[in-house]
Amino acid sequence: MGAIAAIPEAVTQTLRSVDRAFKNSVAVMIAGVSWLERQLERRRSRIALMELSDELLKDIGLSRADAHREAARPFWD
Repeated sequence: MGAIAAIPEAVTQTLRSVDRAFKNSVAVMIAGVSWLERQLERRRSRIALMELSDELLKDIGLSRADAHREAARPFWD
């Protein structure tokens, strides 16, 4: 009877491990998507910076060269 009672416990432990691994995988995927969203927002901001007029750039203390330099940066930077 002891061996049979141990089977459900082993199954329960295995299911808990699988559940933990699944939750960790989901958390990693969510973190990855969040990171990508932030990087894409940076890229959109850099593109928007390039669309500003020279006067608006001057108002925020940037030159056209500064805007070009910022826009040329990779999205992950």
